[in-house]
Amino acid sequence: MELTPEQQALRDAVADLVRRHPPDPEAGTAAGREFWRLLAGIGAAGLALPERYGGAGAGPVETAVVAEQLGRVLAPSPLLGSAVLTAQAILATGDTDACQRLLPAIGSGAAVAALAWTGKDGGWDPAAAGCHAAPRAGGGWTLTGTAHYVLDGDTADILIVAAQMPDGGIGLFEVAPDQPGVEREASPSVDQSRRLAVVRLAAAARRPLGPAGAQAAAGGTSGRTALARARDLACLALAAEQVGAAARVLELTVDYTKARVQFGRPIASFQAVQHRLAESYALVTSARSLAYRAATASAEDMPLLSRAAKAHCGEVLAKVAAEAIQLHGAIGITWEHAAHRYFKRAHGSGQLFGPPARHLAEIADLVI
Repeated sequence: MELTPEQQALRDAVADLVRRHPPDPEAGTAAGREFWRLLAGIGAAGLALPERYGGAGAGPVETAVVAEQLGRVLAPSPLLGSAVLTAQAILATGDTDACQRLLPAIGSGAAVAALAWTGKDGGWDPAAAGCHAAPRAGGGWTLTGTAHYVLDGDTADILIVAAQMPDGGIGLFEVAPDQPGVEREASPSVDQSRRLAVVRLAAAARRPLGPAGAQAAAGGTSGRTALARARDLACLALAAEQVGAAARVLELTVDYTKARVQFGRPIASFQAVQHRLAESYALVTSARSLAYRAATASAEDMPLLSRAAKAHCGEVLAKVAAEAIQLHGAIGITWEHAAHRYFKRAHGSGQLFGPPARHLAEIADLVI
């Protein structure tokens, strides 16, 4: 698809910021927050939030434009976990009070939010959660359990927890990250540029999220719907991020094959190498087309297309990154070269929000 002039300007603004302030994929929390502050300064943090909550009122395409540029440099930003997954889950609950209190800070970049959701299996199923909620004597809820793979969960200022309700539904709860009974621990990942955490809970919830407060949480329907909507949008952003990473690692590979001389000639002149590069280019092009087509999907088509984009773009990045390692040779697996970082991002992001096989199975359920 062709980007509008406004979308092109957004793309150029993010690309220019990345050029002027190149992020370190393995930067610490302070450096990552500073880069996020700069991104927030050009509106990236609140891009997809409604204007009434301090956002820009843009849509999935604009988010994809930003995510693609960040994916090119493996930027360690909380765009995916805070500005997309958690913010959209809060918005989808329809809880006006929570939106008014939480979303302006998330959209301005002043606060980073995290959604503690999935169990150790990493299923990201909207009908399941790693934590459980139980009613307290005198009112309120107590949350217990462990959520895994929580994006930016160890440093987030706002913590939203998805919990299994007594009736089998799903509720979303706001929890103070620093209250007693909340334990957050950074989780080692193959992809050092993606901050993941384990969140263990044995604590009281601050409040349930939903249009009717505790009643909505008790029923669980709004929580399940909110998680499904947030996951669809997060998959769209992740697909665009994977496209950006695949495009950039292919560029690095093409440049290397032009410079690397073997048998007296650049290896890019060998037909076998050209075929592999051409196949990678075709894969990246198809992935970009699907990612942006999915980003323009209607509400009815989004569940299908977001899963297709997540599965295909993830597999494309894995294939292109693997080719990059092969065509770079031994230098591709050295710590100093960037190729191994793209390979790790491919395998880490491939499992995020569910592996490709799970999404393909869900596509089959929707189609058949």
